[in-house]
Amino acid sequence: MEQTSKKSICGIFGHNVQTENVKISELHDFQGHPFKVEHDMQLFELSKSIEEKGVLVPLLVRPNPIGSGYEIVAGHRRKAASEWAGIDTVLAMIVQMDDAEATITMVDSNLQREHIKSSEKAYAYKMKLEAMKQQGKKITEPMSQVGTKLSKDVGKNGKPILRSDEFLAKQVGESRNQIARYIRLTNLIPKILAMVDEGKIAFTIAVELSYLKEEEQYELHAVMDLEQCTPSLSQANRMKRLSQSEGIDMDKMYDILGEEKANQREQIKIRADSLSQYFPADFTPKQKVEMNCLRQELRIRIINLQKRYCLQRFRLK
Repeated sequence: MEQTSKKSICGIFGHNVQTENVKISELHDFQGHPFKVEHDMQLFELSKSIEEKGVLVPLLVRPNPIGSGYEIVAGHRRKAASEWAGIDTVLAMIVQMDDAEATITMVDSNLQREHIKSSEKAYAYKMKLEAMKQQGKKITEPMSQVGTKLSKDVGKNGKPILRSDEFLAKQVGESRNQIARYIRLTNLIPKILAMVDEGKIAFTIAVELSYLKEEEQYELHAVMDLEQCTPSLSQANRMKRLSQSEGIDMDKMYDILGEEKANQREQIKIRADSLSQYFPADFTPKQKVEMNCLRQELRIRIINLQKRYCLQRFRLK
């Protein structure tokens, strides 16, 4: 939880801080707030604590830039817990901040959480870098997943000037390239990004899929849902390359996802005598096994045709 004191707030922003009780009905969530407030056991325990002792750490707010009341900069969970506890007013520090200052403070206060979803980090890093750009800090073109070269710029004192992503990397303890990968996730459609948060799609695979066009991502989600599987890293990379060159449609996605992965291969041994009742008496054991394999192959082809029919119906919707 953010522990910024009134004295430190004054020092950071050089403004007078007004502390007062504010009605919860006058508090509005930060615009584009990337951190989700989960109504879980931790929030319930916080609400019980607030019910007994009140809000020990005041919320940090600023006058609402798009209407009446106040916009919460830090303290969304405390507000939610207070509502849960049935409290009408909370103690808040009211500070005048511009958009860039408010965004940076909002992100910094929430990055202290113990559990942060990939989607939350992705949008938080993106928002903070954009805010740093507004403040005039050095920033460059987006980086690839492999990475880019470091800035060689130096200031008048001879010390190197940190780029915005370098500065952020030092603050949060991530590499510059890892931050760039997180920001790539903001290009994913909500349904696929949710699969990343749920652990259904690995982080590196999600980064590759983020290069697919929006329409292609919606089609890929439909194929994954139908096949009940997700791509491997190599499959995701192939889809990315196809999207960037000739384009990729649902049929190609289906073919790629339908490929057998090395770690999914299974060897099934069937005793020839167990198949005797299903074949003529003059069939050799080898013929029986081969015929059964052919039967299984035809069954798979029929299933694949049914799936392709479903894909075609989805395309026509």
